[in-house]
Amino acid sequence: MQIFVRGAELIPLDVENDVAVNDIKETIAEEYELEIDNILLSFNGVPLGDDQNLSSFGITPGATIDASVKLFGGKVHGSLARAGKVKGQTPK
Repeated sequence: MQIFVRGAELIPLDVENDVAVNDIKETIAEEYELEIDNILLSFNGVPLGDDQNLSSFGITPGATIDASVKLFGGKVHGSLARAGKVKGQTPK
């Protein structure tokens, strides 16, 4: 069956109905030189587990799976956490 993976562009993939989600991630990782652990796939807003098959999510021919890449970060740097707080910088 043919499905589509939507990321930066729409990619058509020919896969079997019982293909594992991890196999699709491997294909995307090879094509775009990404780390497989950084790829997230979802269908209708539901994250797809690596060890599950497409059929277990009700994915049918012509369906579109959304792909995204994990972003690094999330920690606020110490100086940014104090931004806007003036303490000891104004002369009395």
